[in-house]
Amino acid sequence: MTSTNVTEEAEDSGPGGYAAARLRLLTEEARSGPPRRTALADLTDDWLGGLFAAGAQGARGVSLVAVGGYGRAELSPRSDLDLLLLHDGSDPEAVAALADRLWYPVWDLGLALDHSVRTAAEARRTAGEDLKVQLGLLDARHLAGDLGLTTSLRTTVLADWRNQAPKRLPALRELCEERAERQGELQYLLEPDLKEARGGLRDATALRAVAASWLADAPREGLADARRRLLDVRDALHLTTGRATDRLALQEQDQVASELGVLDADALLRQVYEAARVIAYAGDVTWREVGRVLRSRAVRPRLRAILGGGKPAPERSPLAEGVVEQDGEVVLARAARPDRDPVLPLRAAAVAAQAGLPLSLHAVRRMAAGARPLPAPWPAEAREQLVTLLGSGRPTVEVWEALEAEGLVSLLLPDWDRVRCRPQRNAVHLWTVDRHLIETAVRASAFTRRVSRPDLLLVAALLHDIGKGWPGDHAVAGEVIARDVAARIGFDQHDVTVVATLVRHHLLLVETATRRDLEDPATVRAVADAVGAQGTLELLHALTEADALATGPAAWSSWRASLVADLVGRVRAVLSGDVPDGPEEAVPTAEQERLAIEAVATGAPVLSLRARAEPPTEPSGDPEPLGVELLIAVPDQAGVLPAVAGVLAVHRLTVRTAELRTLDLPDGVDGSVLLLDWRVAAEYGSLPQAARLRADLVRALDGTLDIAGRLAERDAAYPRRRGVVAPPPRVTVAPAASRHATVIEVRAQDAPGLLFRIGRALEDAAVRVRSAHASTLGANAVDAFYVTSPDGSPLPGEEAVSMARKLEETLRA
Repeated sequence: MTSTNVTEEAEDSGPGGYAAARLRLLTEEARSGPPRRTALADLTDDWLGGLFAAGAQGARGVSLVAVGGYGRAELSPRSDLDLLLLHDGSDPEAVAALADRLWYPVWDLGLALDHSVRTAAEARRTAGEDLKVQLGLLDARHLAGDLGLTTSLRTTVLADWRNQAPKRLPALRELCEERAERQGELQYLLEPDLKEARGGLRDATALRAVAASWLADAPREGLADARRRLLDVRDALHLTTGRATDRLALQEQDQVASELGVLDADALLRQVYEAARVIAYAGDVTWREVGRVLRSRAVRPRLRAILGGGKPAPERSPLAEGVVEQDGEVVLARAARPDRDPVLPLRAAAVAAQAGLPLSLHAVRRMAAGARPLPAPWPAEAREQLVTLLGSGRPTVEVWEALEAEGLVSLLLPDWDRVRCRPQRNAVHLWTVDRHLIETAVRASAFTRRVSRPDLLLVAALLHDIGKGWPGDHAVAGEVIARDVAARIGFDQHDVTVVATLVRHHLLLVETATRRDLEDPATVRAVADAVGAQGTLELLHALTEADALATGPAAWSSWRASLVADLVGRVRAVLSGDVPDGPEEAVPTAEQERLAIEAVATGAPVLSLRARAEPPTEPSGDPEPLGVELLIAVPDQAGVLPAVAGVLAVHRLTVRTAELRTLDLPDGVDGSVLLLDWRVAAEYGSLPQAARLRADLVRALDGTLDIAGRLAERDAAYPRRRGVVAPPPRVTVAPAASRHATVIEVRAQDAPGLLFRIGRALEDAAVRVRSAHASTLGANAVDAFYVTSPDGSPLPGEEAVSMARKLEETLRA
């Protein structure tokens, strides 16, 4: 059906005809994107025009005006209709009756309506008081009635906007910043709000308003396409959900991708992120220009008074070869030749980051237009400038984004395109892959005084996740890419090997420290063999912390820092040759020893529950709240792990970290004691009393407390709300992880009672838990259990695999 036929059906059939024509238009597979939005606006214009003509009956001094998104003819399937009934005030009663004839048919069809009835003077006054109203009126479009009335209002509102721009634009910028603070950045969110988040449709509209002020203008290249892409995604979101929503929820992303003909949800998010990045960067440039113009206007009258008229020449301060500072930005010198100086982009970026100044848009575009690839290997200056840029801390982010916006990063590092805007579907990660790499370099820049080769640390930080754009294990793929990139940058063969090793093993320290028994010499020796040298170990330690800090708050803590430091100390001793022949004995603290002796004396569990604040991980940070330290000493016996985990679950205590091991007792004290050193936090409310926990633990160990029944009753009474479908649990046997035990690794969605279920399954398998290491990263539980047969020997291979398979089946049930 053509647009003309659709319109005729709407006119002929009234509201019912409009509804049918609208439905037919929205379900036409051949029409989507801007043509459908335009057709929907035209259809709605004609329908409302018919309603107006029937209700106004030739009355003068009144007009119907579309404002906001409808004024821009950007109607998505579930968009509000933003309407203004404008009148000259001569016949208020007739206008009120006309309004009823307009609004009620819209409401009867279930369409969302944002409406107002005002005279031109009232509209102008309201716009002056309410910035959002004024923004809507900037897009006013005549629909029906007195065209002169509408035109006069548009002209007046636009003149007011331009006259008041020096005062209103700072308020608009503040509005955008407040919204970004609330909604986050569209280019990084897994469930973004296409309209409200930074880089979304609201920001694109704000840039139109800035351009309308004639005070400054946004970079136009790519901006219209980015806006169109977000509108297309919103259209598909409305059609698939049937709701007026702007939030692209996880459960709807595959359907939206299918509606748009996009490969999958990840490809959809990458397109959304690309569009948001264009809009956000345009906003940064535009607001910087607005600030520069307003400052210039404020200063110019004083300068004219001093100089006696005339326009002063802008001051230019040299920063580096071919690079100067002007008006608070880094620009190119007049004699700079990007086509003859391939290092110029890196040099300009490095000095800008070091000075904490932005790269001007004109400079970046000039360099992009004339840039040519660096020779391979890079000249030493290029490598040094890259390291300088990466080591500049927080200013690196803004400068890198400017290079990336014009394609210079891809020219320097072609492998970057595979990680650009790549989403990370993990709640622990705050950033896309590419931004995470830059954040890691920013964090690593704070550790350059801790290592002898800061250049290798910074480059490894930039490349450590570069393999995430390729199939398979990203660390393995990343090692190959990092080796090639490091050689291309100009490092020698030894340094290339170090960078490749850091990328290949960037997860080794934290995974080993939190999942392995550090008392086992085989564990430490395996890390030493992988690292190979003390200098590499030093770099890997710094990279590990930088990577975790750049991931998000859940990825690093004082506890993990202490475990990694402990492991690094042990590996360093092995690499230096200073290592004892047998397992290193852990020295118990006075508190642990006191509890152990009391447990032996009483033959019952003893515990200590206390809050503990540890030093901050960074000098400027606040003390990290690690919840409560729970120390439990229990005479060695079966069922300790599920009993403790079950009691904590019954009391609604969340386990953040958990360690279980056998404690060596002082000479003269007979018996064997299990020590549990856990960090726990209440799901809500206050913590239970230690005496209550101990009493329930005693009952759990003697079998008089039915933990499974208690948990089942609670789940039945208070079922948990279903959320995102999590990946299924995975249980594996870690090969060659220990000579003394079999290591079972469990990765699962964290949930109340998970550790209890695991412990009970291990008890049912008739194995002995020699030690346990459990941790929670966001919503993911990552646990390792060192188990043996009852006689203390590792499990035979087939038996270990069978047990792991049964445990996985139990957790899936």
